[in-house]
Amino acid sequence: MKKCLILCSILLITIKFASAQDTVKQERFSFHFQQTIITQYKTAFNAPYSGQNSLSPQEETQSSITTTFFGAARLWKGAEAHFDPELSGGAGLSQTLGVAGFPNGETFRVGGVQNKIYIARLYFKQTFEWGNEKDTIAADADVLGGLKSKRYFSFAVGKYNMGDFFDQNNFSHDPRAQFMNWALMDNAAWDYPANTRGYVIGSYAEFGQPDWTLRFAFTMSVTHENASVWDANIAKANTQTIEYEKRYVLNGQKGTLRLLGFLNNGKFGNYRQAIAQNPSAPNVDTTQAYGRHKYGFGINADQYLAKDFGVFAKASFNDGRTETWFFTEIDRSVTFGGVLKGASWKRDDDELGLAFIGNGLSAPHRDYMAAGGYGFLIGDGKLNYAPEMIAELYYKVNAYQHKFWLTPDYQFIINPAYNKDRGPVNVFSIRAHVEF
Repeated sequence: MKKCLILCSILLITIKFASAQDTVKQERFSFHFQQTIITQYKTAFNAPYSGQNSLSPQEETQSSITTTFFGAARLWKGAEAHFDPELSGGAGLSQTLGVAGFPNGETFRVGGVQNKIYIARLYFKQTFEWGNEKDTIAADADVLGGLKSKRYFSFAVGKYNMGDFFDQNNFSHDPRAQFMNWALMDNAAWDYPANTRGYVIGSYAEFGQPDWTLRFAFTMSVTHENASVWDANIAKANTQTIEYEKRYVLNGQKGTLRLLGFLNNGKFGNYRQAIAQNPSAPNVDTTQAYGRHKYGFGINADQYLAKDFGVFAKASFNDGRTETWFFTEIDRSVTFGGVLKGASWKRDDDELGLAFIGNGLSAPHRDYMAAGGYGFLIGDGKLNYAPEMIAELYYKVNAYQHKFWLTPDYQFIINPAYNKDRGPVNVFSIRAHVEF
């Protein structure tokens, strides 16, 4: 009789679980929208000299805007198509120059003051699943809601942002909803492949298990640093990125550890060679040649300490021998911080975040800047080197039904562009974000 009761209980639980799975709707089509406006103001600061890529020492205000439509469709079993047109405009402070950890993470997509529309994402994705363990996936931008096996293999091909798949973090990844600084979006020393607006063409594969995931991407490169034209010489100009993600529970709270490695190949300039060619005014672009590489790695972790409080830390490195090609001029970086939900002051959906950033350059990169060289983002004509140090504090307000958010933000920047002769800089921001 006892055995019968146990078997009946197991059967009822199984039936209940299967019924719950059957009631989960597999979303066929998905349409979402977002708009983000960021206005930033910086006070005047001390700067005895400036170069062509310096942050202006004058008082300044700038605004940026991005508007994105997210479209996704389930084609057949496991197959998805994604199409995201995007419009952007405005500018960053000082034309997005003069700080390696730039304070507005939305301006890396903005190419000019005039609003322009373009295709942000257009890719196909196929997933093969097995096993009985399932996750319920909530519908979101570029995410079709429904059930997904915890054991799967998927691949994608087309145009996307590397941050869509790699280097995620629960507290520090999205400048539209979390910290705004570039160095807090991703591992800052990862010169991640992208065009001027932050998107790339390539292929991507992912192998998933219940508590870990392995990812790999092979993508194209652009013809010049921070460019929008793709290099057709794919055999010599390409990138490879790999990431291992481990999910775990510590003291009853969820945590994630990610290990990332990358290799970029292309027509890169070499800092040491540029100095040897012209010690008084080196130009790294004159040394560009195929056969050059940039490699590096990153560690990225987040950990909930309580239901409403979590912390994160990231550390990244690249070899720093060849010029920065895609993202920003950071060769070493350490970031850490925390995010607290507003439950304790009866604002459950509000959010308070505080983070710290330390950025550095490799010795060849440092010597190049000190000799008067310029990158595509920084360069004061000379350099009194010191690590670039940044602190960011924000408070995000749920202004209307999880659809409209307002975020005042403050950033304090010491040694902008690694130059202790300039600064410090105070940047005050307000972000308005709409999503549905």
